[in-house]
Amino acid sequence: MSISMDTAFLLPLPMFRLSHGQDGLADRLPCGTSLMVARPSHSGHSLEVRFLVEGSEVHPLRRWIRAGGHTGLLARRSGLVHLALMTSEAVSDTPGPVVEPAWPSLWRIFPPILLPIFLAVVDGTIVASALPAMAGAFGDVERVSWVVASYLVASTVAAPVYGRLGDAFGRRRLLLVALVLFVAASVLCALAQGILSLTAARTLQGFGGGGLMVLSQALLGENVPRRQLGRAQGILAAVIVASSTFGPVAGGVLTQFFGWPSVFLINLPLGVLAMLLALRLPARAISSHRGRFDWPGLLLFTGFVVPLLLAMEQMQRAGAATLVGAAASLGVSLLCLVLLLRQERRAKQPLFPLEMLRRPAMWRANAMAACSGALLVSEVTLLPIHLQAVDGASAAQIGLLMLPLTATVGMGSLVTGWLATHTGRLAIFPAIGQTVAALGLLLVAFGHHQAGAVLGPWGLPAMLALVAVFQGSAMPVAQVVAQALAPPAMLGAAAASVQLSRSVGSAAGVTLVVGALFAILSQDGAAAAVFADMVRHGPAVLEALPDAARTTTTAQIDAGFSFAFMAVAAFAAINALLAWTLPLRRI
Repeated sequence: MSISMDTAFLLPLPMFRLSHGQDGLADRLPCGTSLMVARPSHSGHSLEVRFLVEGSEVHPLRRWIRAGGHTGLLARRSGLVHLALMTSEAVSDTPGPVVEPAWPSLWRIFPPILLPIFLAVVDGTIVASALPAMAGAFGDVERVSWVVASYLVASTVAAPVYGRLGDAFGRRRLLLVALVLFVAASVLCALAQGILSLTAARTLQGFGGGGLMVLSQALLGENVPRRQLGRAQGILAAVIVASSTFGPVAGGVLTQFFGWPSVFLINLPLGVLAMLLALRLPARAISSHRGRFDWPGLLLFTGFVVPLLLAMEQMQRAGAATLVGAAASLGVSLLCLVLLLRQERRAKQPLFPLEMLRRPAMWRANAMAACSGALLVSEVTLLPIHLQAVDGASAAQIGLLMLPLTATVGMGSLVTGWLATHTGRLAIFPAIGQTVAALGLLLVAFGHHQAGAVLGPWGLPAMLALVAVFQGSAMPVAQVVAQALAPPAMLGAAAASVQLSRSVGSAAGVTLVVGALFAILSQDGAAAAVFADMVRHGPAVLEALPDAARTTTTAQIDAGFSFAFMAVAAFAAINALLAWTLPLRRI
């Protein structure tokens, strides 16, 4: 088909990228090379791209792409760039190709996307350092754990709601709503006068925080070209890990010098800044097919999540009464799950798009997110316990000794994102990385005692840091797969499913791993009691024991940590299996 010049128009582009493996093309094109954008004279043709110089084709390159997709064929040359366009689909009155922006321009959208994620992650960790001060201020140690649990439950329930509403009413608009709710609830948390009022305010804060992560992820998929998603997700994962590291340190400093309310008040200036930045995000057209919201699905989903998380929290405490309560909660959760699946199959506008989640690559991505959450949260939980009880590290030393783990996880995520972007490959990196991580965690399980004998308190952190470089390869790929497979109208639902999987996996994983630790310790009642005292008072408790008792207790504690790290290695092994069988190999 010939291209009529009277249907052509010029598209000036100041910066150009060359992608899809055509790296040598730019060097072969003379200065002034251009592409022509032409509206088709009649329908029935696919999209065709030709490089032209002064109206004549200079390279036999032709790449066929579907209408409305990214061209992916731009040259880093001076002069105007034009595109030859022929499509079988209707062309708008204002024609123009969807062009992948150069990477530097993407940095303009990162701050309004990353700051809400930073707020959400920091809030989940900064409060941990202030919990003892809250318990002392309110005189209610037993219920202080609800300050954390209430936020987790609310944010988990809210995530799919924000995903669905964001797809229907606009993600930027819903992000602003979530930020306003989060900041307002932070003020209420700082003003709380008791543990019950603080728990209620934290629940409200969780309803706001649940949207920060999900909507930011969806906005990333909306604004970042598909080929750049790997690098973007690597940067995002590094920000998440850095936020997790920053939270406990900042929480300790703020609590010590300004009191526990300051860990909530710090959200005010950051939240207002996030709102101002969010207003800079490009506005998108709102879907005209909103449908009816799936309220029965939301109710059943709440009935599934809340009892499940309550059961996990109860199972961390030994006792017949708590085990009976946990079993009852699990029963209610299972019943609601069955009813939820039935409802989602029948709903016209389901809260969870089961057809999309049934796709092999999509459910594997969600399972990888769950295992990644279980991996990191279990390690972050076990390491401080070991440092406090076995190595006698202070709170400040624990924060320092945790930096290698969190920093190297972020490094692994960054490298994985960079490799995925530059090679177009996805599955191979977590497949290899998680396999190495699983083997490394087995070495940790059987060699942490020897490493401690050689390196002292740095032994276990050093081993985990080496493993974490490979461990960080899974989460960026899980997010990229979900965003690549989801249609534009369902990016929010896809991001919500991954975030939900990560949250549930984190809660379930840490419960199983800590349960494995104490299951071994409980085989020797005396050793379990000594270990509990060591967590509170350090290894001096062990040193005070007679030689025979000290040897027996030390062996039991080592066995407990070995079993716990074997459980962590199992999560990495499952991740490796999922990655090796991931159908989406390239992007």
